[in-house]
Amino acid sequence: MSKKIIYIVAILALVAFTVYKLKSNKEITEKRVYQYDKEKPISVQAMTVNLVNIENEYIYSGNFEPNRESKISADFQGKVNAVLVDLGSRVQKGQTLIQLDNSLLKLQLQSIEIQIEGLEADVKRFTVLAKADAIQGVQLEKAELGLRTVQVQKAMLLEQIDKTTIRVPFNGVVTSKFTEVGAFAAPGMPLLQITEISNLKFTVNVPENDLSKFSEGQICQVSADVYPGILLNGKVSMVGSKANMGNSYPVQLTLKNTDDLKIKSGMFGKVSIKSVSNSSRIFIPASVMVGTTIQPQVYVIKNGNAVLQNIIVSERLEDKVVVSQGLSEGDKVVTNGFINLFNGAKVTLK
Repeated sequence: MSKKIIYIVAILALVAFTVYKLKSNKEITEKRVYQYDKEKPISVQAMTVNLVNIENEYIYSGNFEPNRESKISADFQGKVNAVLVDLGSRVQKGQTLIQLDNSLLKLQLQSIEIQIEGLEADVKRFTVLAKADAIQGVQLEKAELGLRTVQVQKAMLLEQIDKTTIRVPFNGVVTSKFTEVGAFAAPGMPLLQITEISNLKFTVNVPENDLSKFSEGQICQVSADVYPGILLNGKVSMVGSKANMGNSYPVQLTLKNTDDLKIKSGMFGKVSIKSVSNSSRIFIPASVMVGTTIQPQVYVIKNGNAVLQNIIVSERLEDKVVVSQGLSEGDKVVTNGFINLFNGAKVTLK
């Protein structure tokens, strides 16, 4: 019996020792844990809310087109004797591109010139004879008519000979070549393609709701995707009157290319339009918001305390938000120092 009592006492002693040890460890742990003093002011940073006019930037994608582009063909058929340009050649208006064979036309011209010499002599002789009544006046009239006829034929031949020299209709670049020396040219058969890119067109498709942002004569900034650092001034030349398949409206701008013609036809680019809102609005950094997406909140400093304030966000602009309700001009909103911050906490400004 005495042994049983000894066991019971030993177990109770062990339990008592364990309880004491746990209590002691808890007290030591609690002493080590930092106990935050809620009465102590929290150091925060804040911004003063102001009403401002926000500048909005609208960007639309489009592509560059040549100001003019034409496939050059011959007006008369003939063999190509010379091609004086190649792909990529920059050409000027009036410059010779292709020379067609005109040897037969020049021989016909020589024949016509001989006829003219003879008819001019006949007209002079018949004029003298008609004045002396040696011949009838009708003979002089026929000679004069014949002379005018061959003179017209000569003018026609000269025009044909001139058109065997194919020239550049406008300044541009040779972008396609369809013929070589020795080939045969015929009316309607393309020989070269000339593209003018010193001036360009830029076309974008604009949604119906944004069409009012464009007006004819308006100047906008345009850039190519491959050269984002090159900004060109584009002038709105056309605002579409009919929607396309995507229910958007074409808007076309004209602009001058760089001196070295960096911007090529077919490149993609963007047009940027900046506008300042007519009404003043409150906007704050999105990073100062707390709460939830459904119910955003901010800490507003009132009488030295941080007070949670519900707000309504009407628009997001990159890293900022527009607040339509919940804040007024002059309010101080906490921007930094959210650690340990709670509703009603005392705060001091850094």
